[in-house]
Amino acid sequence: MTPDGELLEQRHSNSWSLKENIMILCGHYKGVDERIREHYITKEISIGSYVLTGGELAAAVLVDSIGRLIPGVMNDETSALTDSFQDDLLSPPVYTRPPEFNGWKVPEVLLSGDFGKIEQWREQQAIERTRTRRPDIYKKFTGEE
Repeated sequence: MTPDGELLEQRHSNSWSLKENIMILCGHYKGVDERIREHYITKEISIGSYVLTGGELAAAVLVDSIGRLIPGVMNDETSALTDSFQDDLLSPPVYTRPPEFNGWKVPEVLLSGDFGKIEQWREQQAIERTRTRRPDIYKKFTGEE
């Protein structure tokens, strides 16, 4: 774990969740001795453009992002496959019960029972949400990158 490593992305977690074992080395304060980095480290990962006092929290983020993909960790093993970034899009908005709260209503299409229309709405919402909130990811989705 290091701030100058490759930025952690969902594709990394997907790949590492299939491995039998991984070892995470966490530096503290200024990092890991350069000789160790040069001769033993196979992949350096950053969780963002900021510095922590040590790599332990970054490692916890990495472990969580991998662990949730391992069968049996989550109740619904398929739910991780529809999360943000799995298809280079953010997830669509989430609505829960009740269908109206403080006068705010769940979109009618979600209450319609028409699973085809619901899926189409979710896909459109995911695309629009990604376009407006994360244009960097949207470029990957559209192939503009």
